[in-house]
Amino acid sequence: MDLEKRVSLEIQDQVAWVTIDNPERGNALTPGMRDRLTDVFGGLNGQFEARAVVVTATGMKNFCTGADLSASRPPASRPEGAPGSAVGEVRRTMLNGQIRLMSAVLDCELPVVAAVNGTAAGVGVHLALSCDLVIMADHARFIEVFARRGLVPDGLGTWLLPRLVGLQKAKELAFFAEDIPAAEALRIGLCSRVVDADSLESAAAEWAGKLASGPTRSLMLTKA
Repeated sequence: MDLEKRVSLEIQDQVAWVTIDNPERGNALTPGMRDRLTDVFGGLNGQFEARAVVVTATGMKNFCTGADLSASRPPASRPEGAPGSAVGEVRRTMLNGQIRLMSAVLDCELPVVAAVNGTAAGVGVHLALSCDLVIMADHARFIEVFARRGLVPDGLGTWLLPRLVGLQKAKELAFFAEDIPAAEALRIGLCSRVVDADSLESAAAEWAGKLASGPTRSLMLTKA
């Protein structure tokens, strides 16, 4: 399946619906899907056809379970005898990868609604939290999964979390990597609204429709 189908863009009634479609891998993001999402959000700036955005995923089980670790890009070419990595390579990988995606969502000039249809883990959590408004299905959950894998949170997680829940709570979520059910996410400020699964699409469409019919220039400047 090509990237355009794994990350689709459809505009209806001035709302851009961005859908992640990799269900066999938990809607995890390959590097190509991540870059496609980044381009989609950047490409919505300056468009006349869309005035609001909804980002969601296929199915009812997973929103995005993070990076698809089964997919990787070929390593960069190196001179013979060079060390395993160049100075700053890890930092550049992060800046040009997940952080670039989250920045594209944050910098999107249209208001963005996340319709979280299932489990969001790792950078999937941060993709949702980068959006302006978050609606979760009642069975959905967030997992700051990095500590379970001995990793540092990627995708602006350590920047986003303290701003939403405070420093101490952010540390708790990152250190223990426990599941955060939708009701708890609402209580601590990680989402704006929780609805039953069958109502998620209509709830997202309702909010996006209101945003699309509103003063979008004012909303853009307020977001900025």
